Amino acid sequence: MNNKAMYNLTYGLFICTAKDENKDNGCIVNTVSQVNSSNRVVVSINKNNLTHDMILKTKEFNVSILTEKSSFDTYKHWGFQSGKDVDKCIGIEYERSDNGIIYITNETNAYLSCKVVQTVDLDSHTLFIADVCDCQILSEDPSVTYAYYQKNIKQKPNTTKKKGWICTVCGYIYEGDILPDDFICPWCKHGASDFKPIE
Repeated sequence: MNNKAMYNLTYGLFICTAKDENKDNGCIVNTVSQVNSSNRVVVSINKNNLTHDMILKTKEFNVSILTEKSSFDTYKHWGFQSGKDVDKCIGIEYERSDNGIIYITNETNAYLSCKVVQTVDLDSHTLFIADVCDCQILSEDPSVTYAYYQKNIKQKPNTTKKKGWICTVCGYIYEGDILPDDFICPWCKHGASDFKPIE
């Protein structure tokens, strides 16, 4: 089985934000979908993310829809570091929606404010089923797809003179002769099966 076939499924890329008391946070997600005609959506978030825990507790979140004008630095900022270690909102332009949660105003074309109505445990992730309580258009720029990101935004890794393994999802390089079977990429949280040797 070639797991890379899964990359051909069509996805968008989004920043999902949450607020717990005085703490704001967010992360990159690629699974936000409208699932009925009355503005119900689903979002799947890795349980290792602080944003996951905040949504599980507060039952509210916002989704900022990224555009083709988004930069790789945006994905690194929201996706390759943990809100457990850094304040991701420092130096970021944002506004707050009526629910008090931030939404990102640069490199996005809309935001959705959502209230969770149900959760489904998916082992490594939780699927949040939510109603959209508010939404606004921010620009007319086209939404970015995962395929567009892979082809046009994601930086190509510099693999010269390095011995090790490279993550085929995000480009993280693990230096060493042997990649542990249980290794998890610190950037994108994918496992060892998504790494290939650097040649």
